[in-house]
Amino acid sequence: MLKEQEKVEKPKRPLHKRIVSVVWKGFFLGFATVLLYLFSVEHNLLFLFGSSPSLDRLENPRSDQASELYTSDGQLIGKYFKENRSPVSYQDMSPTLIKALVATEDIRFYEHSGIDPEAIVSAVYGSLNGEVRGASTITQQLAKNLYKTRTEGSKGLLGYVPGLNIIISKTKEWLTAIKLEQRYTKEEILAMYLNTVDFGSNSFGIKVASKTFFNTSPDSLRVEQAAVLVGLLKAPTYYSPRFNPENATRRRNTVINQMVKYSFLPKATADSLSQLPLVLDYSVENHYDGPATYFRGAVADYLQEWCKQNGYDLYRDGLKVYTTIDSRMQTHAEEAMEEHMRKLQRRFDGHWKGRNPWVDEKDREIPGFIEETIKRTSYYQRLKKKYGDDTEAIKRELNTPREMMVFTWDNDSLEKKVTMSPLDSLAYYKHFLHGGMMTMDPFTGHIKAWVGGINFKYFKYDHVKQARRQPGSTFKPFVYVAAIDNGYSPCDKIVDKRITINYVENGEKKSWSPTNADWEYTGAPMTLRRAMGKSVNSVTAQLTERVGWETVVKYAKRLGINSPLQKVPSIGLGPSDVSIFDMVGAYSTFPNYGFHTRPMFITRIEDRNGNIIHQFTPKQKKVLSEETAFLMMHMLKGGIEEPGGTSQALWEYDLWKGNEIGGKTGTTSNHSDGWFMGVTKDLVTGVWVGGEDRSIHFRTSQLGEGSKTALPMYGLYMEKIYKDKSLGYTMGRFPGPTVKISKEYNCTTVLPKSTMPDSTALDDILKTLNLDNMLQ
Repeated sequence: MLKEQEKVEKPKRPLHKRIVSVVWKGFFLGFATVLLYLFSVEHNLLFLFGSSPSLDRLENPRSDQASELYTSDGQLIGKYFKENRSPVSYQDMSPTLIKALVATEDIRFYEHSGIDPEAIVSAVYGSLNGEVRGASTITQQLAKNLYKTRTEGSKGLLGYVPGLNIIISKTKEWLTAIKLEQRYTKEEILAMYLNTVDFGSNSFGIKVASKTFFNTSPDSLRVEQAAVLVGLLKAPTYYSPRFNPENATRRRNTVINQMVKYSFLPKATADSLSQLPLVLDYSVENHYDGPATYFRGAVADYLQEWCKQNGYDLYRDGLKVYTTIDSRMQTHAEEAMEEHMRKLQRRFDGHWKGRNPWVDEKDREIPGFIEETIKRTSYYQRLKKKYGDDTEAIKRELNTPREMMVFTWDNDSLEKKVTMSPLDSLAYYKHFLHGGMMTMDPFTGHIKAWVGGINFKYFKYDHVKQARRQPGSTFKPFVYVAAIDNGYSPCDKIVDKRITINYVENGEKKSWSPTNADWEYTGAPMTLRRAMGKSVNSVTAQLTERVGWETVVKYAKRLGINSPLQKVPSIGLGPSDVSIFDMVGAYSTFPNYGFHTRPMFITRIEDRNGNIIHQFTPKQKKVLSEETAFLMMHMLKGGIEEPGGTSQALWEYDLWKGNEIGGKTGTTSNHSDGWFMGVTKDLVTGVWVGGEDRSIHFRTSQLGEGSKTALPMYGLYMEKIYKDKSLGYTMGRFPGPTVKISKEYNCTTVLPKSTMPDSTALDDILKTLNLDNMLQ
C-alpha cells in the first residue's frame, strides 16, 4: 500500500525538460518522415510517386534531337524532328549569352549545388505578400526539361492528387538537380540547359534558335540578340520577337538591365543597346524547306521502317544519315526541272487556252470532273464528317471564296496570294503539268539526284518512286534485250508492216493490230537497231510475238522492274505502269556489263555521338551476259545515230564533244505520259512529264511526245553536269567490250526509196551515219 502511494506521488519532470523531449521527438520524427518521403519519391514506393531518372539516364542524358540528313559531299540537306534541336558545346556559345542567362535566371548559379535556399525563402516570402516569383535554379529547370518530370509517364498514383502532384514534381526536380550538380560541371549544365530549352517558333536549343531568329550561330550572338533569346525563356509566345515585338523589346531591355545590375555590362553600353530597334532575320525551318525535298520524304519512309526494326526513333534520336545524293547534281537537276517546266507550262496553257484540259478519248471535256475529283480529297471527307448528309452546306463551303497562297510559275517565289473557292483552287491546280527525274551511278547503284515534282510545298506526291505511270516506248528495250539474249543480233531484220496478232487471254480469243506512231509503214526489212532507235511499233510487236510476251515480262523483272506487268502482246509498248526508280535501275544494267545494281540512297547511319550503327553496301546480281549488255548499249545509241532516231533532239544541246549518249523516248497513246531515258558512260537518268490525271495532256504528238516534254529536261540537266567541272564528269565514249562479240552489230542502214528524205534532211542523216568519224 505504501509502495503504491509512493509510486503515485513520484514527482514529475520539469516542464522545460518535457518540452525539449517533445521537440527532439518531433525533430527526429519529422526528420525520419522527410527521409522516408525522399526515399519513397526516389524509389517510387508502392508506385505512389512515379519514376525518377535512373543513374544511367543521369549519366547519359538524352534530349530529343533532330536526325540529320547529309549528302555524299557533306552538305546538310534536311532534318527529321518533332522538336527541332541540334546540340552545341559550351565552347561554341557566346560568353555574352552565358552572362545574360545567369543574370536573368539564376545569379547564384555558381554558388549553389542545385537548390538555392535563399531563392526559395524569397519566393515563399513573396507569395505571402502576393508577389509571385520563381525559385527554380537553372539546374532544376534542366532536370524538368531533360527528364520530363511533370509528364503523364512520370506520375504515380499520388501524382493525380491536386496540389500534391506539384510538391512531388518539385521534389523530384530538387533531387535530380542535386545529382546533376554532383555529376557535371557548371559549364556542362549550362550547355545542356541551353541545348534543351524551347525558344518558340519550332526552335529547340540555342543553335536552332540563333539560326531561326537571327540567321547566326550561338558563338556569334551580339549582346542585344542574346538578350532577346534569354528573354524568350520566360514565355516563348508572349515574348516572341516575331509575333509580339513590343513585348520582346521590353523583355530584352529587362535582361540587359539585369546584366548591368550584376556588373556584366556597363550602364552606358546598356543604355545604347536598349535604344536599338528589334532587328530579325527570321526563318523557321520546316520539313519542306531546302533542297531534295522529295528525296528526303522517300528516305524518311525507308528510315522509319529501318528504325522500327532496329530500335531507334528517327524524330528523337539524333541520327546522322549519310546519303548518296550529290548536292551539286541535285541543284542542277532542280534547276533543269524548273527551267524546263516553266516553258512547258506556258506552252500547255497556250495549247488549252479557253478550255479545260481534262478531256475524254473524243477530246470532249469530262463533265463534273472537278466536282467528282474533290470528293476524293481529305478536305471533302472533313466536310462530310462536319455536315453529314447536308449536301447544301458542303456545296456552300466548296464554293465560298477565301484568301489563300497558291503555287505559280509567274514569279521567282513560286507562290502568290489569291482569293478562290476550294473548287476553283482544285481546278487551278489541275492545269499544272508535273515531272520527275532521277540520276544513278550504274556501277555503284548510288542515286545522285532525285527530283520528285515541281514543288514539294504544294505538290507532295513523289513522281520518282511513289508514282507509277505507263512508260510507252521506253519499255521497248526489254523486248530487244530478251531477243538479243536469245539469239537475235542488232542487224537482224524484220519487215515494217501492218500486222494483226491473235492470242488467247483468260480463255477468250482476242486480236491486236498495233499502229506506228506516224501511222505509216515502209514495207521494207528493218534492222532491230534502227527499229528500236526509230521506235517502230510494228517491228517491236512482231519481235514480242517471236520471243514471247511472257519472256519479255521475265526479262523486265530480271532487270529490276517490280511493278505488276501484263503478259499481253502489247507489253513492249509499255501499257503497264512503272516507276522512274525501277526504270533507271533496269537501264543501269546495260552500261554495267550485265550486272543489275539495286538503286541505293543511303551509305551509312551514325548515332548522335558519331558511331556507325549501320553501313550499306551495293547489292549486285549478274542478270545478262556482257555481250548482251554491250549490244544493248549499241542499240540504245541508235536513238541518236539511226536515221529518224527519236532521241535526235538532243543534238540541240552542248553534249557532243567526243561524247556518246544512249537514249530512249516514250509516249503513251494519248500523250498523257512523256518519258526519256538517257545513258552516258557514267550516269543513267530517267525523266517523266505528264498531268496529275491521265485525262490531262497535250492533244498532238508535235507537243506531247516524250522527245518534246521529257527529253529537253534531260538535255538541260546534262549540260549543267558537264559544265560543272567540280563534279569530275567528262564527255566520252562508252568503253568497248572485254569479251569477244559473236554477233554482228555494225550494220549499215539502207533507206527504201519510198522514204528518202529531202536534201536538207539527207544531210542530217549522213552526218548521223558518219557519227563515229565525226566524234573522233
